[in-house]
Amino acid sequence: MASVDSRKKSVVLALCKYLSLDPSVVPAESLDSDIKSLYLKIKAENGHGDNHSDEVLKWVAFAEAFPVANDACLENLKRLNDELSGKSVLLGNGLKPSEADVIVYSVVHSSLVNLSDTNKEKLPHVLRWIDYIQHKQEFVGLFEKISLQKPGFEPPVTKPVGVVEADLKSKTEQSIKNVNKSEIELCKDKNKTEGKATGRKSTGDKEPTKAKAKPAEKEVAEKENEVSVSLLNIQVGLICKAWKHPSADSLLVEEIDVGEAKLRQVVSGLAKYFSPEELTNRRVVLITNVKPGKLRDVVSEGLVLCASNEGPTVVEPLLPPEGAKIGERISFSGIDGKPEDVLNPKKKQLEKITPHLFTDDKGVATFKGIPFMTSGGPCTSSIPRATIK
Repeated sequence: MASVDSRKKSVVLALCKYLSLDPSVVPAESLDSDIKSLYLKIKAENGHGDNHSDEVLKWVAFAEAFPVANDACLENLKRLNDELSGKSVLLGNGLKPSEADVIVYSVVHSSLVNLSDTNKEKLPHVLRWIDYIQHKQEFVGLFEKISLQKPGFEPPVTKPVGVVEADLKSKTEQSIKNVNKSEIELCKDKNKTEGKATGRKSTGDKEPTKAKAKPAEKEVAEKENEVSVSLLNIQVGLICKAWKHPSADSLLVEEIDVGEAKLRQVVSGLAKYFSPEELTNRRVVLITNVKPGKLRDVVSEGLVLCASNEGPTVVEPLLPPEGAKIGERISFSGIDGKPEDVLNPKKKQLEKITPHLFTDDKGVATFKGIPFMTSGGPCTSSIPRATIK
């Protein structure tokens, strides 16, 4: 448990490190001041005494009020976790931590170090944020590094893919045979009944049987063509980590938070357009109910949706608004329906839907002109009139 004085010292050292200042600009006797006074003094020494926002001061107040006793800090950490559920950092665009992030990190660090694993599981967004700051800021010697257990991914397929596809094909063919057989027998029984009533023989009634079979076949064909975007589970995600694919120069591998207990591992063809660092901490839109599979021996369990121009010469992931919650499902006005648990590749559902995905003249992502909507507004791209896939 950190004392009030040691907490203030941590804030001073971390802020000075962040702003490239000598910590001696804050004399030891100044530690009697509150965190707000220390922050304003450091900003003045940095030449920006009046350049501070109400948002930063709100988080300074949060840090000042954060309890010292570990048994009293959990509720405050839960508040912080809720705040971080819809964004990557406390303030700013996420490309680097802000002053507010550094101050709050300095204050909550000691509480998280001593927190039980059970309580840590209740704070997934705080832990993701802590991990990001640890990798972004050089705080060597100032703070003990918090080790985080990152989940692995085990593919749910228990049979070889070839065996599963063979089973599906056999079952589908048998189902079709049973349906056709039932329809033929039903027509024969009906014809016999009609033949007795009119005095006709059932053997001469072949035409009505054929006539009744055609509407059934047409109905099946129409249902297969009725593919709705509601079949896709499209969610807001946050890329927590990205790296180059070990055996494919055009591919990147990302770990994406979609509000689940485990991060999702996704392989994307974005290496030509983005570096891993540019994608890290970026919010994205991804389809999470595609069938998991391997791309050059690396498992992928999602599809990041990107807008691209002709060529393509420019490709970028769709961007959800800041107000959208991590993990929330994208909605389409007037289109309801439950997504498939896992899309069936044999039905080519994705292939039938993606031709209707594009950005409009303002860069808003749409399905047949209907915007991709979140609780914070529509998803967008800087590329207008682009295809999405």
